[in-house]
Amino acid sequence: MWGGRFAEGPAAVMREINASIPFDKRMWRQDIAGSVAHATMLGATGIIEAADAVSIIDGLGQVAADYERDGVPVDLALEDIHMVTETRLAEKIGATAGRLHTARSRNDQVATDFRLWVRDALDEVDTGLAGLQRALVNRAETFADTIMPGFTHLQSAQPVTLGHHLMAYYEMLRRDRSRFTDARVRMNECPLGAAALAGTGFPVDRHATASALGFDRPTDNSLDSVSDRDFALDYLMAATQLSLHLSRLAEEFIIWASQPFGFVSLPDAYSTGSSIMPQKRNPDAAELVRGHAGRIMGCMTSLCVTMKGLPLAYSKDMQDDKPPLFEAHDLLGLCIAAMTGMVETVTFRTDRMRALAESGFATATDLADWLVREAKVPFREAHHITGRAVKAAEDAGVALAALPIGTLTAIDARIDERVYGVLTIDASVASRRSHGGTAPDQVRARIADARALLGATT
Repeated sequence: MWGGRFAEGPAAVMREINASIPFDKRMWRQDIAGSVAHATMLGATGIIEAADAVSIIDGLGQVAADYERDGVPVDLALEDIHMVTETRLAEKIGATAGRLHTARSRNDQVATDFRLWVRDALDEVDTGLAGLQRALVNRAETFADTIMPGFTHLQSAQPVTLGHHLMAYYEMLRRDRSRFTDARVRMNECPLGAAALAGTGFPVDRHATASALGFDRPTDNSLDSVSDRDFALDYLMAATQLSLHLSRLAEEFIIWASQPFGFVSLPDAYSTGSSIMPQKRNPDAAELVRGHAGRIMGCMTSLCVTMKGLPLAYSKDMQDDKPPLFEAHDLLGLCIAAMTGMVETVTFRTDRMRALAESGFATATDLADWLVREAKVPFREAHHITGRAVKAAEDAGVALAALPIGTLTAIDARIDERVYGVLTIDASVASRRSHGGTAPDQVRARIADARALLGATT
């Protein structure tokens, strides 16, 4: 490739450290597409003969067919997918293949290929997240009235509905999808034609190649075009936040599946057993989703550190941009699929959820609110009165709703029989009718909103 300048070939170790074909071969479809667009433009502008452009495009189709059938050959001497494809093209059509690289550098070529690959990856993630959102919405609708304990500090706080709890994860994923959507809009500019770093003296039509490849426009600065990897960082940062959300949901399934909680029974398809303890059902799929979050964060950090001190324009360090992104994308796809399967098939033990919701004095806030609303007690005073009632119930070993009225009036004379109307978990949940609250009618309203949005965006 540069034999005219170098008298000797690279050392064996240089050949190995320099080659990216073992991993960038997965961009072969994008490389073929970019080359077809470039050759089409070269022929249309008269930079190369139209017949040569036709021959190149036909040859690229043959190379693509070979890749599809046999895979991409790994030849470290050819370094990367770009040179492997050009070499295979020359085998198909001869010396005419050498005209393809006119007005193009591997710098703008790889920047274009990588953007195309990341754009496809963004679309894959969005499709997967839409499926997971639907699974959450479907289960939430089924359990819109099902009462479970709500927690703060992993301590019983207030009763909520299972539907409300599941819709919280729908909201997290809605934000995740918006981040991936924003990243796609921002990255959809085409670097092809920026050449090595300064542009080209050939009369290229960058708007034509950008349009042919589905980009909104060509990039506006050739230096930035070949050195920018913000689009990859955008993907990895959005992937990191998504992995945090998936890990939180996985953690809840892990906790809920434990015997002390017993809120769920995970299906066989997403569980494993023990080699020594026959009774075990381990939530391994959820644990791996939780673990993969750390690896995805590591991929993001890896690329951040690679890019942090690079001068303009292209440096060979940037060859290391692809492995972390490829790894993160593969892991993310597995995590989304695993969590979707678990959400769709998990068995919720609603009786156990309700029993625990009725423990822990979860309606204490309802008593305080009743004092404020009915007895006009300032909230801080009502909080203190309720605390005394909770202690009395704790000492007696009963729920708040089981305290005799005499005990309650002894704590504060302003309490009367009407208070029992707010001390059940059903009354508590039904009363939380503020927008976004846990009352079943509010949960169903949010589910309807979600279904309308999912129908409109997927």
